[in-house]
Amino acid sequence: LIEVAGRPFAHLQLEWLAGQGVRQVVFSIGHHGDMVRAALGDGSPWGVQIDYVDEGEHLLGTGGAVRLAVERGVTGAAFFVLYGDSYLRVDLGAVQAAYTGADHEALMTVYRNAGRFDRSNAVFADGMVARYEKGLAHPPPEMDYVDYGLSVLRADTVLAGVAAGTSVDLADLLHDLSAAGRLGGFEATERFYEIGSPQGLADLEAHLAATGGPRR
Repeated sequence: LIEVAGRPFAHLQLEWLAGQGVRQVVFSIGHHGDMVRAALGDGSPWGVQIDYVDEGEHLLGTGGAVRLAVERGVTGAAFFVLYGDSYLRVDLGAVQAAYTGADHEALMTVYRNAGRFDRSNAVFADGMVARYEKGLAHPPPEMDYVDYGLSVLRADTVLAGVAAGTSVDLADLLHDLSAAGRLGGFEATERFYEIGSPQGLADLEAHLAATGGPRR
């Protein structure tokens, strides 16, 4: 709900998703989640249906939150996962085609970052994420991609890889899948923006001002 160029950030995300043909959106909420419900409602102003999965005050981490959504039956057999602070420029149809065409168990979008916008954390080659590992102080030279903030996951993969009721980072599951050679990749060509830091928020507002607003 942080304002970006005078509007709640979630509005920009929902406009982008609706413009890409998305019709069902799930918000995983927790602390002050009632504020998100009140601000976004059922999604009808954007032409989407919004479901909410509320963790309450016992936060489960990004991985645990996704598992809870699967358990609640609101995700379907396969689904996109988008971080709530990410503003992306990628064709969801192309990502879906890459996922289904190669019969991947899971797929991560990546961007050739070379340490520019965040610390690089992925090795990508031949359509696969060969290694994904966050938090390395000195990423090896071949690790010049970064997680773009959008993945495709299967419900059964989440249930098998994330223990019920535990607080788990989604990055742990994605790391394990990459180590097992089970994580496909899709290269995004336009940089991402994130509002999780003052600099990221300023960069996005500058981008929107320069381009005249969000593009669908």
